[in-house]
Amino acid sequence: ILNYDIMARFRRRTCIILLLFILFICSIMMALKTLRPDRAGFGDPFGLGLLPELQQRTVLLDNKQNSLIRNQGDTATRVSNLHSIAVNTMKASMPPENKLEEELSSPNYNFHIFYYSWFGNPQFDGKYIHWNHPLLPHWDPKIANNYPKGRHNPPEDIGANFYPELGSYSSKDPSVIEAHMKQMRSASTGVIVLSWYPPGMADENGEPTDDLVPVILDYAHKYNLKVTFHIEPYKDRDDRSMYHNVKYIIDKYGGHPAFYRHKTSTGRFLPMFYVYDSYVTIPEIWANLLTVSGSQTIRNTPYDALFIALLVEERHKHDIHRSGFDGMYTYFATNGFSYGSSHHNWASLKAFCDSNNLMFIPSVGPGYIDTSIRPWNNHNTRNRVNGKYYETAFSAALLVRPEIISITSFNEWHEGTQIEKAVPKRTGQVVYLDYKPHKPNVYLELTQKWSEKYRKEQEQWLM
Repeated sequence: ILNYDIMARFRRRTCIILLLFILFICSIMMALKTLRPDRAGFGDPFGLGLLPELQQRTVLLDNKQNSLIRNQGDTATRVSNLHSIAVNTMKASMPPENKLEEELSSPNYNFHIFYYSWFGNPQFDGKYIHWNHPLLPHWDPKIANNYPKGRHNPPEDIGANFYPELGSYSSKDPSVIEAHMKQMRSASTGVIVLSWYPPGMADENGEPTDDLVPVILDYAHKYNLKVTFHIEPYKDRDDRSMYHNVKYIIDKYGGHPAFYRHKTSTGRFLPMFYVYDSYVTIPEIWANLLTVSGSQTIRNTPYDALFIALLVEERHKHDIHRSGFDGMYTYFATNGFSYGSSHHNWASLKAFCDSNNLMFIPSVGPGYIDTSIRPWNNHNTRNRVNGKYYETAFSAALLVRPEIISITSFNEWHEGTQIEKAVPKRTGQVVYLDYKPHKPNVYLELTQKWSEKYRKEQEQWLM
């Protein structure tokens, strides 16, 4: 009897262990089955080889990485390989167009969003670019001495107060470009305002990015988005160089279906260019390019366009009018930082523009914080207040009934104005800000909400 009891207990224990093992195997299989391709595509190594589409993309990206190592000195080859990878990846993963349209909000071509393609990492660029941004010293040496110096050390320590869901990504990564386009489209924005320097030029912390424009245009077209250009203040920018820049952009990219053209009140469809720090150049120089009688005029030529100047101080509105610009934008996401970015000044600026046949494009943003790169600039921080700051900015913009609203920004991480998905992250040295208690896509959802509200109100304005 004793032996029988012992054997019975042994069989029960063996059955229980076997059952638990089977349940464990089943749970593992379910977990593998539910792995999301888009997550794996952003660099999560677990499960990458399980899906044919991802396997194809991984092979393409591995080939790209090997090609970069073999041809490090050959820029033309790198760009050619990158573009072919992006095109192949886009074709391989292209869902049916009608299915894509059903899943995403319709684009609002009166919502323009500033976009930066200047980020790099070792996998695609051989090194980190912009994520390792230096800490900028204050202009007063006495104040500067009170703050740390040096530069950030990615991937754990990046030049931003928030941390992107995609990690310290490369702007050249086709999966990142596609993720960005999908996010912007889900937010119901319609026009990407791409930060742009002429070929061979870049900001002081970056590298040239003009070669990336064709890839961005291709992916933008896939998501029915349009692309316009945010011309940055490169060295020796004047009327002559701007004429050549505009000609270059229109000749090279103007035939692409994603190239943005704005319908004017006269029925013309013209390209649009935002000109950052336009006030640095005197009105007389701009007038050479932007007035009909100017010595370098672009008016009434095949390269005519709408040129939008940055307004910072109140006096700039008169300079903008004299220069021959077609409109003004305010860019900064800091209410009260400048005259142009102060919401309570938008009504008078809109009235000025209306009386002088100019476009007024207010810029709204979710908040502002740049202490990761300007540690002394805490006084210009604007708290997001769980989305309330962003909604207040939209509300102020709608009150003046603008033809276009611009959004600062999709991914200017250094200044904390991004609406791109961000996630909580803590390292030994840094605790990053996040969007809690909301989800990583909360600012995309808020943008989509206000895009719909703007559409409905605009219908009332036009009645």
